[in-house]
Amino acid sequence: MLQNQDTMEILSNLTSKFPTFLLTSIPGLESARAWISIPFCCLYAIALSGNTMILFIIITQQSLHEPMYYFLSMLSATDLGLTVSTLSTTLGILWFDAHEISLDNCIVQMFFLHGFTFMESGVLVAMAFDRYVAICDPLRYTTILTNSRIIQMGLLIITRATVLMVPLLLLLKPLYFCRMNALSHSYCYHPDVIQLACSDIRANSICGLIDLTLTTGIDMPCIVLSYILIIHSVLRIASPEEQHKVFSTCVSHMGAVAIFYIPMLSLSLVHRYGHSAPRVVHSVMANVYMLLPPVLNPIIYSVKTKQIRKAVLSMLLTK
Repeated sequence: MLQNQDTMEILSNLTSKFPTFLLTSIPGLESARAWISIPFCCLYAIALSGNTMILFIIITQQSLHEPMYYFLSMLSATDLGLTVSTLSTTLGILWFDAHEISLDNCIVQMFFLHGFTFMESGVLVAMAFDRYVAICDPLRYTTILTNSRIIQMGLLIITRATVLMVPLLLLLKPLYFCRMNALSHSYCYHPDVIQLACSDIRANSICGLIDLTLTTGIDMPCIVLSYILIIHSVLRIASPEEQHKVFSTCVSHMGAVAIFYIPMLSLSLVHRYGHSAPRVVHSVMANVYMLLPPVLNPIIYSVKTKQIRKAVLSMLLTK
């Protein structure tokens, strides 16, 4: 009896120190993995090629070396980071049935996944500020958004994401996992991971709430405020043609904001309040949250931004 207790204690310690998680593809469609992998591969290819093309065009086209396009290059870089951070585990499940992932690898993936998410939120705020200055104070646009100031904003966005992520992930190491560690998604998502812990997760939840408040809780009101000021300024313009022209410069950014925040908030609500929802809902929302912004942002900016569209067509026709 004593030997059995010692054996159980050893196994429990091993589990707490070296837990293994099981990633999940789309529940109920495991037998169709090969077919499901085709649209996923297409979406990943679109995200990688589209954002790489945007970055290449902005870097090589001297006429696009302006604040608006610098921020767009930051957005494409964060979208590339988001795409790469989930690509290996998602395609690993669909191609090789590789469901297992260790806690350390899970933490590394979460660092990049959530880190790039925080950075993208910060970039969207910077782009909103860019639109506000361009429309409400155009005469001082180049003096306010200098190259050095844009670099400082970029470094601040990266620093904020890193500082917020490190303590959040360090708090995962002491957690004790003592049951079947099956995750809801094809990647490690912090709220999903901590729900499987058997030990006290109050510190993790509080830290996660603080991070959410210091990113989305600040960024969304800043974006809304910037557009309130923009609308107030534009409505004072007498000509409807001028109003339409000014608002058209914001359409791409508003689309990027919508396709980023709506899936993110939807997934958060599903995790918090949708415990009775089918597992397939969690899986679909998670994939939409990760793939929609990187896939659609290059398309939106290529279609709605004249300079980007011309550069893309010129590059394709030259080739």
